[in-house]
Amino acid sequence: MPAFDPAVSARHVIATERDGLDALYNAIGTDFTATVERLSGMGGRVICAGVGKSGHVARKIAATLASTGTPAYYVHPTEASHGDLGMIGETDAVLALSKSGETKELGDLIAYCRRFGVPLIAMTAKPDSTLGRAAHHLLTVPDAPEACGETRAPTTSTTLMMALGDALAVALLESRGFTAADFRTFHPGGALGAALASVGDVMHSGEEVPVIGQDALMSEVLIEMTTKSFGCVGLLDEAGVLAGIITDGDLRRHMGSGLVERPARDVMTHDPKTGRRDMLAADALREMTAGHPKITQLFIVDGDRRPVGILHLHDLLRVGLT
Repeated sequence: MPAFDPAVSARHVIATERDGLDALYNAIGTDFTATVERLSGMGGRVICAGVGKSGHVARKIAATLASTGTPAYYVHPTEASHGDLGMIGETDAVLALSKSGETKELGDLIAYCRRFGVPLIAMTAKPDSTLGRAAHHLLTVPDAPEACGETRAPTTSTTLMMALGDALAVALLESRGFTAADFRTFHPGGALGAALASVGDVMHSGEEVPVIGQDALMSEVLIEMTTKSFGCVGLLDEAGVLAGIITDGDLRRHMGSGLVERPARDVMTHDPKTGRRDMLAADALREMTAGHPKITQLFIVDGDRRPVGILHLHDLLRVGLT
């Protein structure tokens, strides 16, 4: 008997589930489209339900839907039979998961949906099952072999349900034009919230912005730079447009006995990098650190290149971007 090789076993599992995903890819069609249209047009919530491994997947799908703008939550079918059916309203829809479609615990939930006209969406591998026949919409997963062949423990089937749930959430997200800003509303904390923050959420504005006319003397520039403590000053032309920038590095490069008496326009760096208040903070970080030289400050301008704020690298680090 050949020695057991864990790597061979792992490749078999992944290959089996990959084949199942290929079959799922080819099975997506009009039923999926009809489901998305039904859910995107309703005003209530998606109640996800399932038992065992399907229940764990249903919880994940509910969380993904909720975080992408489709109100959703998980209800355990047994708890539904003991009072939680009252949580399901007439504007809601139920997404029930069962590979066999014969999960007994779903019986009361199915009957409730049929009695009160609550849209029932079945995610199952058996369209002709009790669940499949009762459903208003079918999300059929291929009846693919489980990766754990001898025990037939849910492996491939739960992977396919998870993938189909993700596809449903993303399709609903895209159908309503859900944006990164909307997404951040549901993810304000942690690295994800930081990555989705806009520059307008992080930048300094108003009197904090270090700006001065380009005809000012360097003595005035030094006072503005010292007062505002950003290590730079933006130079404005007569129309208030950002014409250039003076940084600590510019001061070092032009250091001399007559520096304070020189006009700022002779020292400034023309056409500095700028950002917009609606750009993602993560994009601003890439703008500041890409190329050479890297910069630690970024002026935020409006459509006419008039400064409306300033962003420092430390601001991005403070909100969790690295």
